[in-house]
Amino acid sequence: MRVISRQAVSTVKRIVAKVPSSRKVGLVGSTCLNKRRVSNFQVKAMSGAEDWVSQDKRRMLHAVYRVGDMDTYIKYMQDCFGMKLLRYRDIKEDKYTNAFLGYGSELTNFALELTYNYGKEEYDIGSGFGHFGLAVNDVFKTADGVKAKGGVVSREPGPVKGGKTNIAFAKDPTGYSWELIQRQGEITEPIAQVMLRVGDLDRSIKFYTDVLGMKLIRTRDNPEYKYTLAFLGYGDEENNTVFELTYNYGKDSTNYTKGDAYAQVAISTKDVYKTAEQIKACGGTVTREPGPVPGIGTKIVACTDPDGWKVVFVDEKDFEAELE
Repeated sequence: MRVISRQAVSTVKRIVAKVPSSRKVGLVGSTCLNKRRVSNFQVKAMSGAEDWVSQDKRRMLHAVYRVGDMDTYIKYMQDCFGMKLLRYRDIKEDKYTNAFLGYGSELTNFALELTYNYGKEEYDIGSGFGHFGLAVNDVFKTADGVKAKGGVVSREPGPVKGGKTNIAFAKDPTGYSWELIQRQGEITEPIAQVMLRVGDLDRSIKFYTDVLGMKLIRTRDNPEYKYTLAFLGYGDEENNTVFELTYNYGKDSTNYTKGDAYAQVAISTKDVYKTAEQIKACGGTVTREPGPVPGIGTKIVACTDPDGWKVVFVDEKDFEAELE
């Protein structure tokens, strides 16, 4: 195990203090050292947390969100986007139903976990949640297909603002936005992005790299339209689902509402107990201690990012057992 000397920690703290906030990401983005909290943790604990992140082969599993009419929603996703119903479960004692939709096996592909709560037909999406991204070979054809099936295209196909990629936006029956993104060639993971708005992009990048163990794939600043994007995930964005974090100039997290529709993203881990300790060692907040979910048995641990967006780590073997 690598041990960092106290002198080295002190040196890093002095350097970080002198670096402008907008440039700290590159300096500290790959470690659990935190300028404000480093004195509260033993160096060995931080080193062990970094070791666990490198050993834990994580993968984004599914996005969890609530819908108002399960049957209508499933039909829309099948007809307009060509998704498949992967599995379905009705938990009568707790009065909710889950449906899992996607394009391939949940062992290899990202999926959508829809939740219908008995008797609740409407939800508030909020202003903080942005959209889901869907990669397609022909944005124009896909948009026409959505319209033909009675769906709503809220932004006609054309180049993205400040770029060249053709995109369009569609609204699903519950009101979630779907960005249709044109890509060439074979698309192995059509569910491309989960876009969330954040109030401090540097702070968020540090959390997603240090605490969640993701890689910063790329950033894109668009001064003309006053926003900056950061794309993070566990693999390249052409073949994996990624987070797209959006910072709008001058807006912090208090400018956005969460609503009650979008819930979280689930990520696999080999050990929820070790991951919980790693989250804490890196300065993250565990909102649900590790352990099995009542009625299902799958072990999970939950945390929130600096803007309050929830992430749930799911035991890899328990998840695989759910699929049997």
